[in-house]
Amino acid sequence: MTAGTGEQRERGFDHTEVEPKWQDAWDEADVFHVPDDAEDPEYVLAMFPYPSGEMHMGHVRNYAITDAYARYQRMCGENVLHPMGWDSFGLPAENAANERDVDPRGWTMDCIATMKAQMELMGLGLDWDREVTTCEPEYFRWNQWFFQRFYEEDLVERKETELNWCPDCETVLADENVNTEDGVEICWRCDTPIEHRDMEQWFFTITDYADELYESLDEMDGWPENVREMQRNWIGHQEGDAVAFDLTTGDSVEIFTTRLDTIYGATFFALSPGHEVAQAVAEDNDEVAEYVHRAEHADEDLPQTSGVFTGEYATNPATGEEIPVYVADYVLSDIGTGALYAVPAHDERDHAFAAEHDIPVQQVVEPAPDADVDPGDVDVQEAAYSEDGVLVNSGEYDGLTSEAAREEFVDVFDGEHRVERSLRDWCISRQRYWGTPIPFVRCDDCGYVPVPEEELPVELPEFVQTTGNPLDAAEEWKQVECPDCGGPAERETDTMDTFVDSSWYFLRYVSPHMDEAPFDTEQASDWMPVDQYVGGIEHATMHLIYSRFFTKVLDDLGMVEGVREPFENLLTQGMVRKGGTAMSSSTGNVVSPRPFVEKYGADTGRLFMLEAAQPEKDFDWTEEGARSAHEFLQGVYALATDVPTADGDADDDRDPIDEYVAREIAATASTATDEFEAFRFNHALQAVRELVSLVRRYRDETTPDPAVVEHGVEVVTKLLAPVAPHVAEEVWDQLGHDGLVAEADWPSADPPAGFEIERRLVANTREDVRDIVDVAGIEDPEEITVAVAPEWKHAVYDLARDSDAPNLVGEVMGDERFRQYGEAAADFAKDLQAEREALAETLDPADERAALERAAWLIEREFGADVDVVSAEDAPDDLAADARPGRPAIRID
Repeated sequence: MTAGTGEQRERGFDHTEVEPKWQDAWDEADVFHVPDDAEDPEYVLAMFPYPSGEMHMGHVRNYAITDAYARYQRMCGENVLHPMGWDSFGLPAENAANERDVDPRGWTMDCIATMKAQMELMGLGLDWDREVTTCEPEYFRWNQWFFQRFYEEDLVERKETELNWCPDCETVLADENVNTEDGVEICWRCDTPIEHRDMEQWFFTITDYADELYESLDEMDGWPENVREMQRNWIGHQEGDAVAFDLTTGDSVEIFTTRLDTIYGATFFALSPGHEVAQAVAEDNDEVAEYVHRAEHADEDLPQTSGVFTGEYATNPATGEEIPVYVADYVLSDIGTGALYAVPAHDERDHAFAAEHDIPVQQVVEPAPDADVDPGDVDVQEAAYSEDGVLVNSGEYDGLTSEAAREEFVDVFDGEHRVERSLRDWCISRQRYWGTPIPFVRCDDCGYVPVPEEELPVELPEFVQTTGNPLDAAEEWKQVECPDCGGPAERETDTMDTFVDSSWYFLRYVSPHMDEAPFDTEQASDWMPVDQYVGGIEHATMHLIYSRFFTKVLDDLGMVEGVREPFENLLTQGMVRKGGTAMSSSTGNVVSPRPFVEKYGADTGRLFMLEAAQPEKDFDWTEEGARSAHEFLQGVYALATDVPTADGDADDDRDPIDEYVAREIAATASTATDEFEAFRFNHALQAVRELVSLVRRYRDETTPDPAVVEHGVEVVTKLLAPVAPHVAEEVWDQLGHDGLVAEADWPSADPPAGFEIERRLVANTREDVRDIVDVAGIEDPEEITVAVAPEWKHAVYDLARDSDAPNLVGEVMGDERFRQYGEAAADFAKDLQAEREALAETLDPADERAALERAAWLIEREFGADVDVVSAEDAPDDLAADARPGRPAIRID
């Protein structure tokens, strides 16, 4: 190998030349393409972006994470699928088109071109042959095809229900698209307060899969627990009992309760304003109608105690008594059944409502004998007692515990145990233009009829700029013949929620050019699930639930055999902040890729983002951090251009210094491998920085073995290749290697035996020397003697670590091996007794001395003193007496 020139070292690398050169080389070698016949490739995927037109470095971080991991896996010998596409339908494009008086498609495709160029600028190793764009007919035709398959499987319903409506976006919002701010429900996109409207819409019946979606979360060990908990909370799991109450309206109304033990205390019955019985009563009762209207159109929830008496009664199945029926806004239509029997004595909300409406309060549960509360201290007229206890005023069931009563009452009152979920069916209808048309037509005679499969895709008409639903205004496009009867019909003018697009895109990457099906079943069954998925936690209760639902349905349809979950492992990346706040294109608080790359290069940005923090953590973007990363990469390049010429392979008979550095090289490769596997890139890169510093010192401050220096630089290059790939290629080429480092083998990850113990020993010894020099005020130490502990102390130490005997001193002094050391052995055992829980593993005396001899040069260079590492036998008695396993004695002259 030939060293670089002095001019190269001084000039450093020019990223404006280096980065395009190696990007072209990767393209020419087709490095990132995975062939269709690859068997179960490592599937690494970042959530595909919405093409807004400009990325910032916060976006880039997400793709740098998956790119580093994909490149690492490729160097480990894996076939790697790392594709990219565009979540390109959606309201922002439509709004942007309206604002600019352009077509959404043209605007979207321009944005895609801009963002793709930015990704290429950053050197992302993506398989662009598998690119998908959801607004293209060859993609969204399969959205329509899936819709019809789901319809055939009774997983699609069209029904009228109360829905969230954004008056600014002029479209329906799913529950998942509604945020709450200061008690006000607002649109997730524009922050406009939402309205509630009764509308007929299309739904996917995701609730059919609610049980499996919830229960399988426990098995998803590769997902962060906080994301799984968010999904558990969203899907919901409330165990209770369902019982029917007969009303004087003639209806039998089912309630769901977790406190069936309190049924004898029910003194009124309450319906949500949206309950069908409340709606029916409102038709003939003006007072109820006025309240229902007020509740449905209020900007925020009505007072908790608001409600209206219906004039109707319900029969309590426990007592046979008739209790008044109210419509009350505190009863939620989407929780339980939207109806409840109210027990003011044992529920705080019921108690507050009863106090406001002068409804009786009847206690039926009192504290159990072993409770902390005395029954005499409970006054349910003043406040509800909501804890379990024992029954009172409950007829023949008095004295039963709450738990026993719940079990018995289910049968007594013809109820059933069941689990209630919070999850509701997925409303996919959107009253917008830029989305997938729903493939149905409405015929006055035949009703809603699916568009024949051979006529798919139903494409969008030319863009219509209008208020309301744009497709309603596309008269020529809308008018069609009914596929069943041939009579006049109208196309469905709603488009699909864009979360449909992203619920299966990861499957399309498997077969992006397939015409006869959305993807190849055999290939998808082999390649799925995605091995590593990376994206924002904001998608925990939308995209990540919908994708799980889609995957389960497709498995049941036989399209992905045995694949029930789409993503084996999930990482949710943190935000990149600038000036203390998250980067945001809307506020202009960003660092844009192109100007940054022009100044520092793509590798600098990639390195800085991946070494600043673990991927799931937030971090602050700083100019100082970027400069540090740039200077480090220039330092690595300079090191590579000044490697001594090696005459052959490294000498097996190395001196201690050479052996120390060689062992550190091997250990760093092992550490970096473990950290890459755990997605702790920052830890791996810190280890690489330390190795670079060590190799540079070794080269500059010793008479190095050239082969060891060269090997060290080669390992550094490979370890940096996933993170700073352009510089790594340049250094690899500088070192004289053929081929690309992107396709080279990852360094061996076998660390030297006992290396972590050795590192701790060396670090502690160096720190002890510094402490002695500092405390003793030694300005110019001349000689440092380091003495390892004798064998008998190592034996006592091992006994202390392994023994469970409570009296260590007695055990040691009872061992004939140690009696000859008398008081010294007893004192040492006494010291160990006090700290035996914290005793770490150590090397044996010979290995400890060898490790210190290998590292002695570091102490010599740091203090400018000779260092002599001696055994206990060769050390003065007073020095040897102070030595302990893992903590040698030190004398400085």
